[in-house]
Amino acid sequence: MQLSSMDDNDRLTSLAVVLPLAVVGFVISAGCWTIFAVAGAHLRNALALGSLEFGLLLAMPMAAGALLAVPAGIAAQKSGARRIMIACLFGLAVCMALLLVVETLTGYLLVAAGLGLAGGFYSAGLQFVTCHASARHMGLVLGIFGAGVTGAGLNYYLVPLIMQAFSWEGVPLAYLIVLLLVASLLLLLTEDSDARGDPDVETSARALLRRLDSPRVWRQYLYFGVVAGSFFSLALWLPDFMSSRFLLTMETGARLALWFVIPGALAQIAGGGLSDRYGAGPVVVRSLGGSLVALFVLSYPPMTLFVQGIESVIAVEVALPLFLEAFFIVLLGIALGSAMGGLQRLVIGENREAAAFAAGLLLFTACLVAFLLPVLFGAVIHWVGVGTAMFMILFLLLAASLLYFAHDNRR
Repeated sequence: MQLSSMDDNDRLTSLAVVLPLAVVGFVISAGCWTIFAVAGAHLRNALALGSLEFGLLLAMPMAAGALLAVPAGIAAQKSGARRIMIACLFGLAVCMALLLVVETLTGYLLVAAGLGLAGGFYSAGLQFVTCHASARHMGLVLGIFGAGVTGAGLNYYLVPLIMQAFSWEGVPLAYLIVLLLVASLLLLLTEDSDARGDPDVETSARALLRRLDSPRVWRQYLYFGVVAGSFFSLALWLPDFMSSRFLLTMETGARLALWFVIPGALAQIAGGGLSDRYGAGPVVVRSLGGSLVALFVLSYPPMTLFVQGIESVIAVEVALPLFLEAFFIVLLGIALGSAMGGLQRLVIGENREAAAFAAGLLLFTACLVAFLLPVLFGAVIHWVGVGTAMFMILFLLLAASLLYFAHDNRR
């Protein structure tokens, strides 16, 4: 909007300044968002939480992020993305300070809800970088910003180290210091003119719903919600799954889960860049196909087959070894990340003048799915008693999404 008169060189120059700051901010915000994925294991033991309570604690930041995403996007359009980003960082800092004093499950759930401010940072930050990106590099820029979700993966490595060195209280204290540092850098190195708002922009319900007047548009947001929500929920669930599945320590399970999050987050860059070149449709279809292959293999639980021999019954153990399980988890992360990059490019490319609102809706659907899935995982595993039930659930969800998306893409 206000930067439409800038030429490509001016855009690249400004982008070189704002994009690294936005990515660093999203990295630390995503780390706060998923802090309970690793540190939550400590709380699970300390508070004697069941599977359903633990799933609720993991999912609460996602639920709050869903509620805050759209209002934060609208506020970014009216007041400026930079102001909203800084406000979200300071709000997350307050949450980290509260984690140093709360002691009950209710208190932790309330703080977990405050961590949903990371979703507000995503909505505003996407508007921030979109203002400076040219149309032909839009997917690449969005992918780089989206790769900030690597902050969730860094938790798996850094949080256990901090807990070993300084106990649990060292984790929120470290995040508090970094949040204040990043917010200060944004204040010092950027100006409101880098992403000014438009106070006159129409944000009534009628105006916003006009952008959603087609079932195809609704389905685009839903596709992203299913794919990104699946990615986030697995990022939250994998440390506990890997440690219990292979009888590992929680720290080792968390580091193995790192190989799902980091490649998946970085694959958004490839998905967005390939979508700029070949179109989002082919990229998303192929990526979802790859994810189904990985999920099909991961869905099979360890089994014991009893074969009636001539003289005795032969027991045959069938189970994926650790290195094969890790390989297919990495493949799944890359496929989901690439699909996220393509879908993000598709939606934001069609709604560039209202990028923050579109980003808010994208995050709303993703957080809503990511909130429901961990609770569903815990309930189904408790009911069925099969540890790989979450992979079966995701296989069905993504298979349905692929069929509908391929149909829409052909039309």
